[in-house]
Amino acid sequence: MRLISHNVKLMGNQFQIGVVSDNEDFAHQAIEISIQEIKRIEALLSTYQSNSETNRINQSAGIKPVKVTAETFSLVYRCQRISELTQGAFDISYGGLDASLWNFNTQMKSLPSAQKAKAAIHLINYRNIILDSNEQTIFLREKGMRIGFGGIGKGYAAEMAKKKMQAFGVENGLVNASGDISAWGQSPNQKPWTIGVAHPSFQNEIFSTIDITNRAIATSGNYEKFILIDGIKYSHTIDPKTGYPIRGIKSVTTICPHAEFADAMTTPIMILGVEKGLYMVNQIQDIECIIIDDEDNLHLSKNISVQ
Repeated sequence: MRLISHNVKLMGNQFQIGVVSDNEDFAHQAIEISIQEIKRIEALLSTYQSNSETNRINQSAGIKPVKVTAETFSLVYRCQRISELTQGAFDISYGGLDASLWNFNTQMKSLPSAQKAKAAIHLINYRNIILDSNEQTIFLREKGMRIGFGGIGKGYAAEMAKKKMQAFGVENGLVNASGDISAWGQSPNQKPWTIGVAHPSFQNEIFSTIDITNRAIATSGNYEKFILIDGIKYSHTIDPKTGYPIRGIKSVTTICPHAEFADAMTTPIMILGVEKGLYMVNQIQDIECIIIDDEDNLHLSKNISVQ
């Protein structure tokens, strides 16, 4: 048995989709099914496609509720539950954040003022996303509000692609959505999948490894997108309560049964910080995390071991 895989750019990210099989035709069919599923989800959730449900919701912010598919409604409902669980550290209404506040694609020379930061985040409030289960509508209460699925979309796509492949008969495989990984069954050597945790300070180096099967793993780090101001690194992860980038943590890796939840939990753990983040994770069943702080110290939740 060998790993037959394909790399493809989807949802603005690099995906690796792999099947453990000796049957190339079967593997490529399964991979194509998963690619089509990810494309379908991208069309549903994208903020870059004008006719997506996400954009229809955003365009009607403060005006009227928008009737959506059961799939979108269910996803937003789950996002709301995660927002409650993390006390607002996870919030899909971050889309309303003024892009001029933190532009990580250009060389910013100075920090925005506290007043400007506070003004920019006033539209971020998951409680203003109103769900009507009877009408299956979503309404953003304030004009200018915007939702986005950047904190959960890749994990959701990986999870749905995995389900499509399993339904097709793939017993051993993986979907790697730029670090959000869902792996099931066994690797080609008939052992659990060994996943490397990227070193947050040295690109292409592994900090540690963990063995998983029928689990998902997601990593978020401040090395992905950041700016330097006066020699200090400011990451792209913004605390929705302050409008400023988080400090103190270089990367967070979460491990749990579902890629969607693993993806969604990395950002709130970074925002909460080492102590509060670990405390939260240790209260939730069937999720573990690995935190690397700014001094390269390793912090583990209570039921995890790494190599």
